[in-house]
Amino acid sequence: MTDSWLRLSARVGAANFDALSNFLIELGAPGVVLKRNGLEAYFRRSLNDASLKRAVRRFLDDIEQLNDGGAKPRLHWKVIGQENWHDSWRRFIKPRRVGKSFWLTPPWLVPPKFRRRQVITIEPGLAFGTGTHATTRGCIEFLEHAAEAYRGRQFTALDVGTGAGILAIVLVKLGVQRVWAIDNDPVALEVARGNLRANDAAARVCLSGTELSGIKRKFSVVVANLTAETILALAASLEKRVSAKGFLIVSGILRETAGAIVRRFRAKFRLVQQKRGREWATLLLQRK
Repeated sequence: MTDSWLRLSARVGAANFDALSNFLIELGAPGVVLKRNGLEAYFRRSLNDASLKRAVRRFLDDIEQLNDGGAKPRLHWKVIGQENWHDSWRRFIKPRRVGKSFWLTPPWLVPPKFRRRQVITIEPGLAFGTGTHATTRGCIEFLEHAAEAYRGRQFTALDVGTGAGILAIVLVKLGVQRVWAIDNDPVALEVARGNLRANDAAARVCLSGTELSGIKRKFSVVVANLTAETILALAASLEKRVSAKGFLIVSGILRETAGAIVRRFRAKFRLVQQKRGREWATLLLQRK
């Protein structure tokens, strides 16, 4: 039984991606693949397979109740062999163009040659994905906007909740003088550290588990790809970290909650632009 794996295909709403991904990782999945209308996760088969399936079903039933009539999550389990489980999820990971400047690619693939784009190599897995989620793409595009505004001048940046370190790497490649990247998840810091090294970005990134409240300096650019609830909870600390006329980029926001975020920051920031990708919104704000 240990020579085979269970593949779970779950069709859920975008609002539940993060919660379900984290839950599946806690249950022992070594990797989660985010797809257009759901996700896939893999578990090594054991004598506890029935308990695993019941736990996932109960978790999704709870989500369904919280959604109060939303679309019912759908599950499909399949047994796959040890020899092909890596290929089963790797086949979904392809090089992707993001923004005007980048190719994002896993390490086992070579991106198409395009001389005006820089390559960022990301090892997917552990629910951090490959950087092509709508929220990450929105952040990257707005980071390009901010870097263009600082063209010819030195600027610094703070990446709050860096995850796999993708946005910190983007900032280095956009010419930032120094990036502070923080996350309270030790696994995220380990993954980010590996990705920074793989992209020759570690020397210009200060990576740590420091709390946002422990950061006292101001930055030209602050980016936070979190959730609407977390952004609102951290709003006072976030706005204090942005220098005069600096940029604040926030994402991980469902479209219906974007207005609340704008209203929270509007006393000190103006909304420069908003990007929408499916259910998600990314906001580019500039300090007044």
